[in-house]
Amino acid sequence: MDRISLRPRALVSLTACRTAGWRHALAAAVLLAALVAALAGPAAAQAEGELTIGWIPWDEDIAATYLWKTLLEEQGYSVNLVQLDVAPLFAGLAAGNVDVFLDSWLPVTHGTYWERFGEEIDDLGVWYDQAVLGLAVPSYVPVDSLDDLAANAARFGRRIVGIDAGAGLMRITRNDIMPAYGLADWQLLEGSTPAMLAELDRAISRKEWTVVTLWSPHWAFAAHDIKYLKDPKGIWPPAEEIHVLARKGFAGEFPDVARWLGAFKMGDMPLGTLEALIKEQSDAPEAAVRAWLEGPEHRALVDGWIQ
Repeated sequence: MDRISLRPRALVSLTACRTAGWRHALAAAVLLAALVAALAGPAAAQAEGELTIGWIPWDEDIAATYLWKTLLEEQGYSVNLVQLDVAPLFAGLAAGNVDVFLDSWLPVTHGTYWERFGEEIDDLGVWYDQAVLGLAVPSYVPVDSLDDLAANAARFGRRIVGIDAGAGLMRITRNDIMPAYGLADWQLLEGSTPAMLAELDRAISRKEWTVVTLWSPHWAFAAHDIKYLKDPKGIWPPAEEIHVLARKGFAGEFPDVARWLGAFKMGDMPLGTLEALIKEQSDAPEAAVRAWLEGPEHRALVDGWIQ
């Protein structure tokens, strides 16, 4: 799920991870991990106080990553950020070339990668426990259930606006939701989160019907009057958890940071506010974080993590 327009160039082009099945993505990930190792050496060899956070361009990860970059720099650490797709990010953690990843959705969305790499990765804890996947429509659309989509195919143009092909959300939509609800003749559009959100904005501005792949937490629910479609067949997984993952040995080398990350918890209101600020200042995410931290309630929240 590649999210918002804040998109620094990835370390390596990962088209294979986006277009192939997860096994191909894992193979590409292993190759990438070897390349990163050759170029950078193990994380343990970094200068003392220097950390590498791997991130994916999903809105909550952008928010969490830049927030923790700011907080750790306030504590005197040097923080490097590396944007990767999910598969190579897990491979980088397992190989010890990435220190921390703040946005692992478990047990379903990133479950395949956890099964492959989990034994070589440490789980520092859960910071959000109501992560939800689904299909959403503008609230003015008089459709409330996935059961209603097929009967209104013409109004929706027989298409679902999706995100990047390799996302777990897309896999479940394609393999499970569409067959179960009679949508086999529909098109699931592959693209990116920015493209999906742009299409949602465009449709709402024209009061058109559209259905998009979406998830919570996401600022779109605060920015627009939209709703999830009910899933009477119970196909979508129950609410997931967002975990902080670290390379093996990280907690021993950075015990304070590991403890702070373990205490990290965030609810919808502060997270949504931070995501919205970063969206508004997409060219200056660190400035957006600093503005967010000026709120006394936000500073009190983070002070509770860092003790």
